[in-house]
Amino acid sequence: MEISKELLFFFSALGAFNGVILSLYFLFFVKSRHISNKFLGAFLLMISIRTGKSVFFYFNPDLSFHYLQFGLTACLFIGPFLYFYIMSVKGAHNSIKKEWIYHFTFLLITALVVGFLYPFKTNIDLWRPYFIDAIYYVWLVYTLLSLYKLLPALKEALKGRSKVTSSDVWVLSIFFGNFAVWASYKFSYFTSYITGALTFSFLFYLMILFLFFNRKKSKIIFNPTEKYADKKFESSEAEALIEVLKNVMSEESLYKNPNLKSSDVAKKIQLTTHQFSQLLNDNLGKNFASFVNEYRIEEAKKKLLSNSSFTLEAIAYECGFNSKSTFYTAFKKIVGITPSQFRSSNL
Repeated sequence: MEISKELLFFFSALGAFNGVILSLYFLFFVKSRHISNKFLGAFLLMISIRTGKSVFFYFNPDLSFHYLQFGLTACLFIGPFLYFYIMSVKGAHNSIKKEWIYHFTFLLITALVVGFLYPFKTNIDLWRPYFIDAIYYVWLVYTLLSLYKLLPALKEALKGRSKVTSSDVWVLSIFFGNFAVWASYKFSYFTSYITGALTFSFLFYLMILFLFFNRKKSKIIFNPTEKYADKKFESSEAEALIEVLKNVMSEESLYKNPNLKSSDVAKKIQLTTHQFSQLLNDNLGKNFASFVNEYRIEEAKKKLLSNSSFTLEAIAYECGFNSKSTFYTAFKKIVGITPSQFRSSNL
């Protein structure tokens, strides 16, 4: 290999190799357990596999079709993982939503079925151009969906406003880097097939430089929950969440669990524990214990009126209280009288 080709191979492969290393860091070793880091790791892994495949194919045109198919299949998931990453960051989600699972499952099944029934090696005419074009269009669709989610931050950035945070700059950089790589591959017939890998290497090291110069803010960048720590819900959003919360509490009778934690309920309505606490405090004016105890007391009142054979202690445990004393205290605080007085006054 000539020196110029060796240098070209080195710089084009550098981004793909280091991208795999960084992706493994985000997937398994980053301190913050926020779900966005998993999606970022998966996104970097998919795009690194894709660029790595193009590097080896460029310098070795006889590369096995199995590697070619593997690289193109990874390409199918670049856009979705970018979209999931941006959704988890901008929406402050720290758990995988059901609809995201549907997206991924559909694409995975499609990739496995098509790959098994129509392998690249024996169906080159189908893969070029039809399957490959379809893969790039899927990548583009999810990129556009990501752009829609980023429009508010992008508008602020274009206006040069101070509201643009380091986290916004980071996510926008990831987005435009992804788009640049997509364009490099999609329009490679105007330039060169290796351009996509070189673009990724260049953007990868720009990303590293950004992290280096913003290392003091990296905790916020990789733990998006903190960014939204003081963000209040809009009235319409709060009303919708409270409605969902009430349905979950009533239909699943979560309050009957004496060991129920706020994190358990928060997960049910797809909020962080902090966001859930803020929802209760700002919109219902109560803490978690008071909120749950109201449901328990309402259930206790029904049992006190429906069956006089139940002991007060049995009712307490049945409704989710850990002890008779906490039941008495909560009941009197909410109703104004003791459970015994309530029962006798309604007989």
